[in-house]
Amino acid sequence: RHFVSLMNELKYVKGTVSKVRKRDMAKSLLKAPGALVSQRVRNSCKKPFLDEINQGGLPMVNDMLLRYGAPGIKYVLELACDRHRHPMAFYCTAGKDRTGVITALILKLCGVSTQAIVEDYTLSANVYAEMNDHQAMVGALSQRSLDPKTFLGAPAHVMQDTLDAMEEEYGSVEAYLEWIGFDKTKQEALKKACMEE
Repeated sequence: RHFVSLMNELKYVKGTVSKVRKRDMAKSLLKAPGALVSQRVRNSCKKPFLDEINQGGLPMVNDMLLRYGAPGIKYVLELACDRHRHPMAFYCTAGKDRTGVITALILKLCGVSTQAIVEDYTLSANVYAEMNDHQAMVGALSQRSLDPKTFLGAPAHVMQDTLDAMEEEYGSVEAYLEWIGFDKTKQEALKKACMEE
């Protein structure tokens, strides 16, 4: 059993900061000293970042995962290369975001069509509705000024946008995997482990 942390709050902050306009960043930095004594100023400093996260939604979160979660993704894929570990289960809180991205990478590498991957991802759309702590998740997101409707679903466009952005940024799933240090030999080992009886 392995616990692999793909993302943490620092990585999300780093990813979000890289997306916020420089002007908005400068305004927040200038206000920052006042945030120590005023909740209103603190909220004002956070606003550009929260707006960016809510606007970017899950496609932006997945982009951050591909970029900043690369070492963890590589480790999970290396574990999956070992046929003796199969069948293998991997999961995250709801099994749709981090799990969805890793699953998409494996399926894409194994030649599964983008359409089939997107359709498979959408099966997770109601996962939070079926969980006992749905209201707790809504509350936790709302408390951080994040839009629950944006982050608790699994609409088709999220995985489609994620795969399209990966193709645009890296050229292909194979090129992305090379970028994270998961070379052609490992890619072939993963395909063999997943596709052979």
